[in-house]
Amino acid sequence: MSGRSVRLRSVPIQSLSELERARLQEVAFYQLQQDCDLSCQITIPKDGQKRKKSLRKKLDSLGKEKNKDREFIPQAFGMPLSQVIANDRAYKLKQDSQRDEQKDASDFVASLLPFGNKRQNKELSSSNSSLSSTSETPNESTSPNTPEPAPRARRRGAMSVDSITDLDDNQSRLLEALQLSLPAEAQNKKEKARDKKLSLNPIYRQVPRLVDSCCQHLEKHGLQTVGIFRVGSSKKRVRQLREEFDRGIDVSLEEEHSVHDVAALLKEFLRDMPDPLLTRELYTAFINTLLLEPEEQLGTLQLLIYLLPPCNCDTLHRLLQFLSIVARHADDNVSKDGQEVWTPSLSHLH
Repeated sequence: MSGRSVRLRSVPIQSLSELERARLQEVAFYQLQQDCDLSCQITIPKDGQKRKKSLRKKLDSLGKEKNKDREFIPQAFGMPLSQVIANDRAYKLKQDSQRDEQKDASDFVASLLPFGNKRQNKELSSSNSSLSSTSETPNESTSPNTPEPAPRARRRGAMSVDSITDLDDNQSRLLEALQLSLPAEAQNKKEKARDKKLSLNPIYRQVPRLVDSCCQHLEKHGLQTVGIFRVGSSKKRVRQLREEFDRGIDVSLEEEHSVHDVAALLKEFLRDMPDPLLTRELYTAFINTLLLEPEEQLGTLQLLIYLLPPCNCDTLHRLLQFLSIVARHADDNVSKDGQEVWTPSLSHLH
């Protein structure tokens, strides 16, 4: 022990790095085992592990195989959450690359404009004889030998380090504090080898593009709508939106999109996930928190949420954030234009 004091401040869990989240999982797991009695076995869920397909999933897969006219691989529905986010990340990188290429091209054209103006002025001031002589010469490229465009700068982000030993004292305090919360023998060799592969760069919020887009649309246009999740939707329009997201198209949900269609799309996405958002490993533990005293429930739920894989944790946070906004408008009975409305309904969000 060095005798130093460590002062911690609250930060969003989404701002932590992979290694910090992994260490937080270990601390939460240790505290749950030591201090909480949930009358069930608790394990840390493994992100993206393969599972046996249920009979329903097998039938769904068989139906998809028979549908020969499908010429694309789904990018969103019926896939593990981590894979959906990986697809979204690949799509964003592709968009950023195309945007950078367009910028490079426009910068290159802009760099030629001053040279073109000088050339034009020189040609206008030249004599007729020189003009005639140049017309008799073979066609040659008149563009100058411009250097290759400078390589695009790397994506700006946090520091890049490989291990905890590369951090200075100020930067490693969170990991140090988390480590002090664990017994000395808590980490085995396999976990230490895993830590070496984890990044210390902060990871961005891992929420599927579809979930975030639907929540934003409903927050903007649905808070004064009767029965957000209760009133029926158009199956045809929902199917079209689903296919667009599955094709990886940049779908922009605008005001003309029906609130009920978007709500149905969100429900379909959550229903078609191959693994529950709260994971199978922790499902019983989450249910058993209902048996605890109210003052114990909140702390235990927080520890269980820390055990979730980052993509599950961040998506759960986004959904709860959205539902909290809807709940705050539950008592609204007058719309923006002064008309009496029914309160938003969450009863059919399963």
